[in-house]
Amino acid sequence: MSIGSRTTRTLLAGLIVAAVVFPLSAAAPPAVPAPNPLSFSDGTAPRIRYAANLGKLAEAARMAQDAGRGGRAAKLRAMAAPSGGARFLSFDGRGEGRAVEVFGDVETADRVAVLVPGSDTTLDTYQRFRAGAVALQQRLQAEHPRSAVVAWLGYDTPGTVSTTVLTTARADEGAAELGPFLAGLRGLTRSVARISLLCHSYGSVVCARTATGPEVTDTVLYGSPGTGAGSVAELATTARVWAGRGGGDWVARVPHVRVGPVGFGADPMDPGFGALAFEAGDAGHSDYLRPGTESLDSMARIVIGSADTAPAVTTAAASGVFARSSSSEASHA
Repeated sequence: MSIGSRTTRTLLAGLIVAAVVFPLSAAAPPAVPAPNPLSFSDGTAPRIRYAANLGKLAEAARMAQDAGRGGRAAKLRAMAAPSGGARFLSFDGRGEGRAVEVFGDVETADRVAVLVPGSDTTLDTYQRFRAGAVALQQRLQAEHPRSAVVAWLGYDTPGTVSTTVLTTARADEGAAELGPFLAGLRGLTRSVARISLLCHSYGSVVCARTATGPEVTDTVLYGSPGTGAGSVAELATTARVWAGRGGGDWVARVPHVRVGPVGFGADPMDPGFGALAFEAGDAGHSDYLRPGTESLDSMARIVIGSADTAPAVTTAAASGVFARSSSSEASHA
């Protein structure tokens, strides 16, 4: 987009702030003490990682409790509580925290979905991220039992009310972590496994800036404010790229411009971007993985490999989706 004056630039930057920051809430909590995370050599069996990280998670809960952070301690205990034991490939309880959790069996699955979250996803808000992963895994299992979901909170997400949510800086840092993780994940899975990236909101910026190899067959951008790229051709991936946006998602009103380092540019829903479109129904910004939704069904089909490779929506159709966006939606990015 050509911007002809300083006034116009200032106005557009203000619109981006209003569309992205003001609907959001909840500043990041202060840091809490936690043990140093474990490191594993390439190829370390998942069962060894799961057991070791559960021990670190329990230790982090004790340290948080001792530091007077009972809320964080309770959330950490809840993370370890699922029947049969949680399965964490990695865990870091320091600061806002990082965690990579597996649902299903990555060693036997031939369909693996990696979820990449958006802003304000931390250990303190982890349960809502986990709920989406569980819903996706249950939906996949109903149609394709040999499937697994990896909930990848492997980067420091930007705060919902902060300048970092308006730039690609945190996404670049996340991409530097996600790329090596995906390459390592291939070593834990069957050689025939299809790996799909499902990237929500600011997470779509992370995925778009991640260089991926042939292990990733599909990249799904949903609820995306833009990616920082002008088209699919600019992305460092050979994967098929999909885009979807629900009719109730407020992110449709985010101006698709970039002013210096602020903003994310082209809309992935625009036909000119070159992504394949998938139906997302009336999903609000935080509803895409809700059980029973059209968006969840669509993304499950992409992961399984049964989705139609339909062309991207027309400009007119996209405008219709934007017009249906709900002004009351104010969930996290």
